[in-house]
Amino acid sequence: MGVINITPDSFSKDGLYKSEISALEKAANHLNDGAEVIDIGAQSTRPGSHIVGDEEELLRLTSSLCAIRNAHPEALISVDTFHSKVAKKAIELGANWINDVTAGLYDPEIMNIVAERKCPYVLTHSRGNGITMDNLTTYQDVVKDVYYGLIKRTDNAIQHGISPNQIIWDPGLGFAKTTQQNIQILNNLDLICSESFPVLVGASRKRFIGEITNVSEPDKRVIGSAVVACKCVQAKVNMVRVHDVKETSQAIKMAKNIWL
Repeated sequence: MGVINITPDSFSKDGLYKSEISALEKAANHLNDGAEVIDIGAQSTRPGSHIVGDEEELLRLTSSLCAIRNAHPEALISVDTFHSKVAKKAIELGANWINDVTAGLYDPEIMNIVAERKCPYVLTHSRGNGITMDNLTTYQDVVKDVYYGLIKRTDNAIQHGISPNQIIWDPGLGFAKTTQQNIQILNNLDLICSESFPVLVGASRKRFIGEITNVSEPDKRVIGSAVVACKCVQAKVNMVRVHDVKETSQAIKMAKNIWL
């Protein structure tokens, strides 16, 4: 899954795709480099970020989504949003998936939209929001708490009419987790992968990689991110969400030859 951030405040330093031309070029590069899904986000979810609202999010998103859809009619496009209004419009404009980092906690109506449209739904474990998440990292057992949290949100999604075969799990690395907690989750992906749901892991360029490798600039964390992708191959994770598609694709090809 290749990331396209249409935001002015992306943590990963790639949130510069304010024009549909820039986003279109990025999408083409991602697809050529091996991305199987394009994930477009117009609302930053990094620590410290503020919610901009659905109207602003749609203003940022619409032209780029339409341009990418028209240029790549066969591509799988995911839209990273927790607003039901944005999800509804995105699907109308041709998005195939909805990627909700709040798993319906912010705007429960999003689950009704997903149920009605019968599209894949990435359901992420998270706590709080961009302002509060760093203060919500206390767990009894972070791996089990994430696992049972995903179970609980999945049950809620099914109660809203979402079919189990629509659901994709994301353990939410970096969302209300410390560096060590992220590593614990990566070391115990077998539990997250033990259910029947496909698993998506998004570690690319995140803060915990920078803290471990002592790399302060997010766009310089390519090697650390690729190592996490290799761990995901070993754990039989179904998909990784990344900024650096070309480099990660190479790492995955090599890792598959070692572990599969």
